[in-house]
Amino acid sequence: MFSIKIVRISINIGILFLTIAAMEAFSWAIHKYLFHGPLWFIHKTHHQPKHSWFELNDIFSLLFAMIALWLMWLGHFNLDYRFWAGTGISLYGIIYFIFHDWFIHSRLKSFKSNNRYLCGIRRAHKIHHKSMEKENAEEFGLLLASKKWFRRQSA
Repeated sequence: MFSIKIVRISINIGILFLTIAAMEAFSWAIHKYLFHGPLWFIHKTHHQPKHSWFELNDIFSLLFAMIALWLMWLGHFNLDYRFWAGTGISLYGIIYFIFHDWFIHSRLKSFKSNNRYLCGIRRAHKIHHKSMEKENAEEFGLLLASKKWFRRQSA
């Protein structure tokens, strides 16, 4: 009985982390091919100067939150894979908020960091926003970026 619980817990934790990793890959793909493609008319609000705290692009985050909550609701009766996948999507959303909205775009009072990884992610995202157009953008990931952005900057 004890070993079955350990296996279930391990599987659930695996589903959780696999979902977070899958969300990074999925987010990269939809960002590159949909947000900078047919859904640019919504996503472009994120590349334009801010006029309010909410931007039309935030609708994508709300959509992912609804999907996560729906999965969690479907799986909460037995705490099956749907619950853990929904929880993984939610955790990715929290990570997204902390990294993207708070740290990179300073939607809240931003925290400072000299951490090489955080500085590299911030640099890569700033490069992404250099392009105010649908085409010619680069660096579409949230947690992963090209090695060149992680090199130490000369003082």
